[in-house]
Amino acid sequence: MSTPTNPPRTESTVPASPSLLRTLLRPRNLVITVIALFALVQVISFPIIAMAGWQTNPNPVAEPAWDKPETRALAVRACYDCHSNETIWPWYSKIAPVSWLVTRHVIEGRQKLNLSEWGVRGVEVDEVTRAVRSGKMPTKDFLLMHPEAKLTDAEKQQLIDGLSVSLR
Repeated sequence: MSTPTNPPRTESTVPASPSLLRTLLRPRNLVITVIALFALVQVISFPIIAMAGWQTNPNPVAEPAWDKPETRALAVRACYDCHSNETIWPWYSKIAPVSWLVTRHVIEGRQKLNLSEWGVRGVEVDEVTRAVRSGKMPTKDFLLMHPEAKLTDAEKQQLIDGLSVSLR
C-alpha cells in the first residue's frame, strides 16, 4: 500500500503574508492607530500644561481707570480672554493640539497687554488702538470660536475712543 505524498510546496502555493505597512494602512487599523495616537497626545500634553501652570488665571493686580463702564464691557467681550488674568478656558482649550494654540495665544496676549496687571509694564496705547482699528484684534481665529467678540464698526470706534482715554 502506498502512502499519498503531498506535492512539494512552492512559493506560489504559500499565501503571502501582508506587509506590516499594508496591515496598518487598512481602514480599520488606520482609525485605531489615529485614535491611539490622539489619546497618547492627550495623556502626555494635559499634565504638562496643567503642571506648568500655563492655563491659570493669576489674581488681577490693577485695571486701567476706565472712562466708562461701556468701554470696559467692550474690552471684556473682545479682549479679556487673551489680554487679562480673567481668561475663560473653554472645554476645547484642554484638548491637544488646540490647547497648545489657545495657551500660546493667551501667554503672548498677556505679554503684550494685560488689562489685569495695569501699570506693571509700559504699553503703547497707539499700538493697541491701531490693532483694533485695523481689525488685527481680535484675531480671526479667536472670532471663529467667539462670535460674540465681533464688534460692529460703531462698537469698534467706541472701544478705540475709550481705550485712547482709559489707557493713558
